[in-house]
Amino acid sequence: MRIIPFIRSLLLVLLVIFVSAAAFSQVGISITFGPPALPVYEQPLCPQEGYLWTPGYWAYDDDAGDYYWVPGTWVEAPEIGVLWTPGYWGWGDEGFFFNEGYWGPHVGFYGGIVYGFGYFGEGYEGGRWDNGRFFYNRSVNNVNVVNIHNVYNTTVINNTTTVNRVSYNGGNGGINARPRPEDEIAARERHIPPVPVQAQHIQTARTNPQLRASVNQGKPPIAATPRPGALNDRAVVPAKAPGAPYHPPANRAASQPRTNTPAPRLENNVSPSTASHAKDIQPHPRPASPNTGNPKLDQKYQQQQEKLYARQEQDHQKLQQKQEQDHRRLSQQASPARNQQIEQKHQQQTQQMEQRHTQQQQNLQNRQQPASRNQSKPNK
Repeated sequence: MRIIPFIRSLLLVLLVIFVSAAAFSQVGISITFGPPALPVYEQPLCPQEGYLWTPGYWAYDDDAGDYYWVPGTWVEAPEIGVLWTPGYWGWGDEGFFFNEGYWGPHVGFYGGIVYGFGYFGEGYEGGRWDNGRFFYNRSVNNVNVVNIHNVYNTTVINNTTTVNRVSYNGGNGGINARPRPEDEIAARERHIPPVPVQAQHIQTARTNPQLRASVNQGKPPIAATPRPGALNDRAVVPAKAPGAPYHPPANRAASQPRTNTPAPRLENNVSPSTASHAKDIQPHPRPASPNTGNPKLDQKYQQQQEKLYARQEQDHQKLQQKQEQDHRRLSQQASPARNQQIEQKHQQQTQQMEQRHTQQQQNLQNRQQPASRNQSKPNK
């Protein structure tokens, strides 16, 4: 029956969407404290021809308020001729943002991060496509030549000797690197997002408590896997050492993401939006009329609610106008890096506004409810 493969494909698509929204990987999530340094680890053996290396990295789980390690792994290329550009953390607007990786004809900018195994800050030295086959550079890849014959040797800097294991770009202590002209070209090429097995790999790592930075102190017990999601495989590779001593904030709750932070559930089911722009947000529903049994008190509450509603609508309109002005200015430029920076800023602005509005509504309800209960108590 064809319906079963269709359902499986649909579930994989939904998983990709879920991981993008619920985990770290969506561009625009802003964290107030930086990720740990990259741990020291070895690369597992390439499982078979056509698999490309995707480096491990620290992701962020806003539910746990903690970074977690996504193990490096070998992934089958989604099509012939594409290479993997790793994601990276960047600093901007007083927060750390994650830029998601992608597949494309050329390796683009990945923050200057030295991930190793061919990714030494810019470009890729781990292999190349030739006549429909991927050839592996054995000087930086762990390949069994008995099973894989399309190999070559080009000496490059060994990743295990580097002293720079910083895992983010910009900010205090971050990598000081900017996109090269070839990176700008790669940014404008056709891109393929992470494939479903990569989304599954991320989700599997996210649900493993041992991969959280607060637990492993920057030295994950599973640093790399031979295939995506194979965290229980006997061939998994543990980290040899942390890249640097890890000292998370004493109160991580105070350093939660400034976007996508769960807010208290509201009586009118209003919740923060995950939209990237103010124009994408649906107008908030008008507040229901209070009914405490006291007409004067109900009128007072109604006025407070309407005042807050009008103020939030004004905030919404102002932000939408400002973002549209930014887009008009960007249309006159041709800098993908600048476009990406503005889009990150817009998403942060939008989600901060929605989070602020949600909290304002919750605060108003909290102020009204105790008074309503006291008003409704019978006199003794």
